[in-house]
Amino acid sequence: MTKSELVERLCGAEVSLTRHQAESVVNGIFDSMIRALQDGEKIEIRGLGSFTIRERKARVARNPKTGDAVEIPAKKIPFFKTGKELRNRVDNL
Repeated sequence: MTKSELVERLCGAEVSLTRHQAESVVNGIFDSMIRALQDGEKIEIRGLGSFTIRERKARVARNPKTGDAVEIPAKKIPFFKTGKELRNRVDNL
């Protein structure tokens, strides 16, 4: 599902939002989540899962084409762990 498909579902019969309102809601939620992760906060959505930031250490890798050593700097990456309810619902399709 893409972001625009999510907006379209919010415009459906169950929720009476205009396309512009639905797009504002989706953008607001995503912006809030991004800001929280940038601030180092953990996001936990019951039944869905949790988002955290993990730190990867700096390392030396190899360029597969030339075999030369390449320094890869340390970086922070977002990590999503699925919740038990989501795992069970997907498994029981």
